[in-house]
Amino acid sequence: MVAFDFFAGCLGGLAGVVVGHPFDTVKVRLQTQATRHYTGVTNCFIQIVKKEGPLGLFKGMASPLAGLGLINAIIFGVQGEAIRRFNLSGLKGECIAGGLAGAVQSFVCCPMELAKTRVQVQGIRTKCNHIFFHTLQEKSVLQYHGSLHCIKKVYQSEGLRGCFRGMSVTLLRDAPAFTSYFGSFYLLCHWLTPEGSSVNELSPMRLLMAGGLGGTFSWIFTYPIDVIKSRYQADGVGPKPNYNGILDCVKKTYANEGIAGFMRGMTATILRAFPVNAATLTVVTITLRFARDLHDQPRLEAA
Repeated sequence: MVAFDFFAGCLGGLAGVVVGHPFDTVKVRLQTQATRHYTGVTNCFIQIVKKEGPLGLFKGMASPLAGLGLINAIIFGVQGEAIRRFNLSGLKGECIAGGLAGAVQSFVCCPMELAKTRVQVQGIRTKCNHIFFHTLQEKSVLQYHGSLHCIKKVYQSEGLRGCFRGMSVTLLRDAPAFTSYFGSFYLLCHWLTPEGSSVNELSPMRLLMAGGLGGTFSWIFTYPIDVIKSRYQADGVGPKPNYNGILDCVKKTYANEGIAGFMRGMTATILRAFPVNAATLTVVTITLRFARDLHDQPRLEAA
């Protein structure tokens, strides 16, 4: 069963990346802009496409495409194994297993998101002609030529600690986020199950709705933490750091922008969260159903 969970999570993660990366690029640009370069989500989309081409929306996708399959495999593998190993059930069990899965995957997620964020925010005014790599002309002016190059340079200049910059705030974001994520999905699946039907036979359309809403709820609760994480991780792109630490980042964000600063880019995140999590959780659920049917395993109703 663990292998099924890992495989399903991997497929779900890949589906989520393809659907959601353009929204993620817009979110990070809005979160990390020092001056009001973009006036909102729509303006950011338009400016990126105009100045960098449509593929500019996919800047930095190499890292999440390679990593999110692994991360989702870890999330769903750990979550499923925790439920079985500790005999968890019901809403409480989903929340506990989800929080544990979020905490474990944060150790992989942190360096991956560090690379993605720095690649996304550098060279905002340059044109991107390729999803994974920049042109030769761009390589001469950009600090990072891709996600892997970013990790290599960070490791060379800052060591392993630099690759895990923002680890504490990533953990603080992900443990509660995945508690909410799996708990919300569990509740929504049961609420959307027609009377007299099994939750394990929920239609794809209802799964899409439950997954999209569950993912959206989890982001709403933890979004301010994500803003701080993005700003702190992106701080190494410029010639001089702006923040002395995470608390300094929080203080300066509030001092310069007020509460609104912690919500910057939230519209793009919500727009992204629904389709990404709808795709991810639906692919995972259907894959697990197929795997169980293939191995003639009985479907068990969640308690």
